[in-house]
Formats: sequence, structure tokens, C-alpha cells
Amino acid sequence: MKKYLIALLAIFSLGQLAFAPPTLAQTPRVTIPDFADLVERASPAVVNIRTTEKVAVQQAQGGIPGMPEDQAEFFRRFFGVPIPGIPNSPKQAQPNSGKPQEADRGVGSGFIIESNGLILTNAHVVEGATTIYVTLTDKREFKAKLLGMDKRTDVAVVKIEARDLPKLPLGDSSRVRVGEWVLAIGSPFGLENTVTAGIVSAKSRDTGDYLPFIQTDVAVNPGNSGGPLLNTAGQVIGINSQIFSRSGGYMGISFAIPIDEAMRVADQLRTNGKMTRGRIGVALGEMTKEVAESLGLGKPRGAYIRNVEPGGPASAGGIEAGDVILSFNGRDIAKSTDLPRVVGETKPGTSVPVQVWRKGGVRDFTVTVTDAESTQAATKKSDAPAANGNSANALGVAVSELSDAKKKDLNIKGGVEVTGLGDGPLAKAGIRPGDVIIRVADADITGVKQFEALVKGLDTNKAVPVFIRRADSTLVVPVRPK
Repeated sequence: MKKYLIALLAIFSLGQLAFAPPTLAQTPRVTIPDFADLVERASPAVVNIRTTEKVAVQQAQGGIPGMPEDQAEFFRRFFGVPIPGIPNSPKQAQPNSGKPQEADRGVGSGFIIESNGLILTNAHVVEGATTIYVTLTDKREFKAKLLGMDKRTDVAVVKIEARDLPKLPLGDSSRVRVGEWVLAIGSPFGLENTVTAGIVSAKSRDTGDYLPFIQTDVAVNPGNSGGPLLNTAGQVIGINSQIFSRSGGYMGISFAIPIDEAMRVADQLRTNGKMTRGRIGVALGEMTKEVAESLGLGKPRGAYIRNVEPGGPASAGGIEAGDVILSFNGRDIAKSTDLPRVVGETKPGTSVPVQVWRKGGVRDFTVTVTDAESTQAATKKSDAPAANGNSANALGVAVSELSDAKKKDLNIKGGVEVTGLGDGPLAKAGIRPGDVIIRVADADITGVKQFEALVKGLDTNKAVPVFIRRADSTLVVPVRPK
């Protein structure tokens, strides 16, 4: 009997071990990677970029803006960095008689993507430069030719006349994972081939119209701009471009242009010397939770169209102000900032399907994309507010009939003009006399009587979207009738 009990206890103990949750000691151990071999392979393909410009007079006094004089002197003595205003600083020009003279303009970084001397960097590194100098790690210096730059994405391509140069392999920025180790190589403050490491802090960080940045905590400072952001396989996944800072120096947040986005731009720059983007002629508004709920979307999604350019591609395709674009050319639009990128990547002249949310339902349209460089239609101003009309209603506004002239001027079919405001929801939302109410919920406004009847029937316990035409823009304001 005793042996039987011991056997049962042994089986029970083994079962507990089999089904017990993993302890801390059993979890995989995360080790910090050794970047030494990676840096040894990648460094020769990272270059220092120095730019100059023509100036009339060089001053030999004063210091570098934002840097104390003793700190500037420290950099000059111990690192040989040219500091404007410090006598005997390397490559520092001396005063002259006022004739145009080449002066150092700035220092940045870049990296070789083809062995024939094709180099990728930031547009702000080379913008406005008279001459671009590229220095390799073996100390050879070349004058570079600017093949093209795009300020909207901050990407530039330069070329030096050289052969058999080391180049960096390109990775896939769409496969970058938050938390993975990355490192940057560049020339912060002119200190060539400086390596810093960290992790990816976030992806698809919106800080501009056309770029979903990679956010990292890699130390990036002035001079790192244009240098590569590398993964642990030694592949370029981004171009170091911006920092978030209140002091001008590194504060733990830096941003890199995803290499996939950068190469799309670079391919056009090297071929055409400029970037060609598509456009459809719309102005976007913010899609908030309140706006989405009032439109019946449930949750914020899509790009809210605040205004449509009269006679533009979107207008010709049937898109109207107040619509929400849910997908463009088969690609889902999660937020308003997605639309400019998707449209910009579309080749001008292409007709694409557009899915739109309008009046509680999904509608399909076809829009022909045009060149973003084409001339846009001039905006128009509305007439002065009309005289006072009816008394305030449940929305807290007095309205009057809209003249045919104003309908034509605003390019609308109907609506009523706000002539007075009481202490109501529209007044609190910022509506002012002269604005035109063109739609309430899913009902287009045709006149004062129809508007007043519609307002009387609104549910006071539910927010309703009110569409307002102001000059050349259409605003949507979710309000709760009083």
C-alpha cells in the first residue's frame, strides 16, 4: 500500500511539472548583440558629406551658433572639427576683401548603394549647396554631382566618379519589428564614422504628408542626417533624418525614412531628376471619434474630405465634400494621412477605383489621377452674410434662403445661410454668420422650410453631423440638438 501511494505521488508530481507554466529561468534569454563585425563590414560604405556655398565676406570672429566658445574650441583642438569663427580651425577660410569665396556650409552623412558611386542622403544635407564634397573612410575626397532631391520626403541622390566601391545591402523596412536592435553610422558634429545603437521604438510614425517614419532611440545628432539605419543583418532599413528635441541635441527620439519609401523616390530622382506625384484635388479634415460616430462609421477610419477642388480629378469622378474615402486603388485608407501617400505613389493618368462612405452607405467611384505639379484651380471667396432670417431653432441658428449667385460661387446645389446665432450647439462648435448649412445627417438641405422641419424632428439624445460650407471648404460638425 505504501509503495502504491508513493507511485501515485510521483505520477502527480510529474503531471504538475508537465502542465506548470514556464518560470522566469525557462524563458529564452535575450542577449545584447555584438555589433563589431557588422560595423567593420558596413563602415566603408558610409560617407561623410561636406557642402560649401559662395559668400561675399568671411568673418573670423564669433562662434558656432548654439555652441559655447569653450566647447567649440574643445572640438577644434581634440577632434580637428572645422568650427566657424575659431582662428586656425581646419578648412576655415580667412577674411578677404569681399569677393565671393567658398565657405563651409554644413556636414552630413550618406551611404553608397551602388559600387559605381551612387549615394543616398537627405535633401536638407545638400539643399542650397554650391559644391558637395564626399569623403570615404580611406580619406579619398570627391566632388559629387546632385542627381536630384525631393524636399517633401527629404531624400537626395548624389553621384561621385569612382568604381568598385563598397556598398550597403538594402533591407525590407516593411518587416521591421518594434523592439529589434538597430544601429546608426554617421558623422555627428563632423566626427566621421561614429556608431550608435538602440532599438526600434515605433513604426509608421506620422510627422509629414508622405512619410511614415521609423522611430528609434538611437543617438542621432546634427551630422548624422543622411546616414544609414541598419538592422543586425547589416541591411539598411532607413535613412536617419530627424530628431525630436527641445535643445537642438539628442533627447532619446529620432526618426528614419523607411528604405522602401526612400528607394521609390530615389529611383525617380536618378532617372528623371525630380519626383512625380499623383493628385486628385481634395483637402482633408481630421477624422475624430465624434465625427466617425455621427457619420455612422462606428470607429474612426478613412480620409474625411473637407473640400473638393472644382473641376479637379476628384470632382470629375463624383467625389464630394463630406465624403469619407475608405479605399483608394484597392488599398485600405486607415486614416487621413494615408491618402496623400497612396495618391502620391499613383502614376499620373491612371484611373483608379475609389470606395467612399456617404450618407450611411458605401459607394464606388473611378477617379483619374493627375500630376501634382499641374496648376490647381484658384479658390473663391463667398459673398458677405445675408440679412437676418428666421428665429433660432433646436440647433441654435437663424437661417435664410441661399441666392442662386452664392450657390454658383460656392459650387453647391442647395443649402441655407446662417444669419444669426443663439446660445446653441452650432454656436459652441464655432459656426459663424455667413456659413452655409448644406446637409444635416443624410439629408441634403434645399431650403429654409425643409431645414426647419428637419431640425424639429431631430433626436435630442443623439449627436448628428451638420455639414457646413465656408468659403471653399466643407466642415463636418457633430452636435447634439438642444
